[in-house]
Amino acid sequence: MRRNNIFKGILGSLLIAMLTPLNTLILTSCSDEPDSEYFYTFTGEMMSDWLKSPDRPEYSEFAEIVERAGLMSLLATYGHYTCFAPSNDAIDKYLQSRGLSSVSQLSDADCDTIARTHLISQMYTTYEMIGHKLSAMNMMNRYLGTEPGFDNDSNAVIVLEGLAHIDFNLKDDSVENGIMQPIDMVIEKSNSYIGDILRGNPKISTFYKALVATGVINDVMLVEDDTYNPNNYEAVYHGSGETNTAKMKFSVPNTKKYGYTFFIEPDSLLEAKYNIKKGDIRALYDLACTIYDEVYPQDKTASGHSFENLTDSVNPLRRFIQYHILNKIAAGADDLTPMEVTNKANFIGAIGIDESLVNPCDWHHTLLPHTMIKVDKITMDKYLAGCKRGDRYINRRIDAKYPDTRFPGQRIDPIDNDGYKHDGINGHYFYVDDIVAFNTDVRDLIHNQRIRMDFNTIFPEFITNGLRQMGHPWEPSSLEEKDGLNWFFPEGYLDGVKSTNCEFVWLRPRCYANIYMWDEFNLFGNYDFTFRLPPVPFDGEWQIRLGFTSQNTRGVAQIYIDDVPQGIPLDMTKAMDSDYYIGDSFITSLSTYDNQSEEDKAEYIKSMKNLGVYPHPRSIFCDNGGQGNRGYNITYNIGIRKIISQSYLDCNQDHYMRIRVASDGVQGNGNEFALDFLELVPKSVYGADEAGEMEDDL
Repeated sequence: MRRNNIFKGILGSLLIAMLTPLNTLILTSCSDEPDSEYFYTFTGEMMSDWLKSPDRPEYSEFAEIVERAGLMSLLATYGHYTCFAPSNDAIDKYLQSRGLSSVSQLSDADCDTIARTHLISQMYTTYEMIGHKLSAMNMMNRYLGTEPGFDNDSNAVIVLEGLAHIDFNLKDDSVENGIMQPIDMVIEKSNSYIGDILRGNPKISTFYKALVATGVINDVMLVEDDTYNPNNYEAVYHGSGETNTAKMKFSVPNTKKYGYTFFIEPDSLLEAKYNIKKGDIRALYDLACTIYDEVYPQDKTASGHSFENLTDSVNPLRRFIQYHILNKIAAGADDLTPMEVTNKANFIGAIGIDESLVNPCDWHHTLLPHTMIKVDKITMDKYLAGCKRGDRYINRRIDAKYPDTRFPGQRIDPIDNDGYKHDGINGHYFYVDDIVAFNTDVRDLIHNQRIRMDFNTIFPEFITNGLRQMGHPWEPSSLEEKDGLNWFFPEGYLDGVKSTNCEFVWLRPRCYANIYMWDEFNLFGNYDFTFRLPPVPFDGEWQIRLGFTSQNTRGVAQIYIDDVPQGIPLDMTKAMDSDYYIGDSFITSLSTYDNQSEEDKAEYIKSMKNLGVYPHPRSIFCDNGGQGNRGYNITYNIGIRKIISQSYLDCNQDHYMRIRVASDGVQGNGNEFALDFLELVPKSVYGADEAGEMEDDL
């Protein structure tokens, strides 16, 4: 079988791009189509030819399905597709499962669904199928789950949706317009609501019964905003960084979907660990009371607290169920922690995060008002504490402050191949190995730490609509959509956001950027922009810090917290070694910084704190494009964490940050203002130097 070079025609352009100077790489313009010199030459086999070839009669039934779906002509044209082609044996098994004997008995709608489920408008080799799902959706706008596995001959292969094995001998067969990946089963994706998916699994009947009894099932019914039409908005074009001459395209998202992620304890776990019999929601209510009566003692005597009022907002069982659900779809466990990148020279792992220093983590909102969960990917050897490297845990805290196994958290099972559907049109669920709860230990100890959030996790629409973890940051001028798009968010798209005279955009990850996770949000125009802050776990004094990079093309803005102005306007043109911050005393050499004593480091960081600013964390780095050379942001003079406010925050109230342009006219690149990451820091952390140990620099 022929194996074409799948990067024919574009490899040269990518190599040239990777050797281009820094600013040019960051600012390369994106276009809708590649230059004509990089088009494939149609001298070989197209995907349509592959399917219809008399040399491959074992795929004739899928070819018939594609024909009836009206998609064969598409696969005969230029494009970048991946086709997961089920064999005739696979099609026959599928037909038998439906009581049918031939493809002719399928409806045209059936054929359309089957064909589109197996087609992706991007090219994927098996080498690129890392993690627990593909980064691009199929033609049914659904993600396909992936995992490593073995076929019947013990060959290591990729398994789709836990069932369909890619043929080891025929994998990665390239044609002129894509890649063929033959498989041994038909892929089926449910078009049911997530509530119906849960109901169909008898292993989680207790959770489902409580979901219905508390009325929370009515809160997980949204699917998509039918009033949103991307055709009503035009793309915008902006430069970013030190020049605005190279304009990049920022497209509006194609969809505005809603969704939910569930973490569920199986019935067997509830019975084994908590003696809760299958379906006994009274026992589950009693367990919930032991947890949430301590967190919300003021509600113990409320009428809504009782077992007879399970749908009341203060009911412990309702709160118990709500805390198990995120307000976004994580189609795979990979979506719950920072983006993973494939091996590139000497680097593999979470994007721009030194996994030897910190566990990559993200924070996510739950349906329990004003609460979040923290999800860690476990990477640090000294804090493995019985778990497996690479596992993901909810609310785990084993670190320098709590080095033992006091707070092990709940392990998320990433595998969905237990014979039951885990993925619906508006949600996904994972099994966990213990009770997920916002108890007093979570509130007061586990979450009593520096909360760092990339802005792409603050807005739930980002992950739900597949906007976050796209692409390969090594190719900033890539010709393929799977290698990244930049997004423009029109007013009304993001929940909790109000804006006027504003173009709010997201710049895709790129390896040369001195920013957290290598991506950032930018404001342009004469903006007045307000967004809802993430909740804090308990009342008290908190610092709110904004992470960004300074650039001489950026602007000045006044920042407010809950409509109260916070100091003088923030000038984003000023670097750390300017008199605006700490001047020449800023350390720009990593070796100089690392060779300081712990006492000197603490004094250095304390001096910055007194000036209302911190450098970027020690654990964040940028990469030079895959050669393995890393620059750590803590010594980059443009990497800044500005203390925006230091004040009392009520954990039961929404709080907002407002950013209003204060530039003198149109400054720099359209008054550009960057939002890279946010930190919420309790006084127990930022004030530690006053009574003992200094806040770490990680």
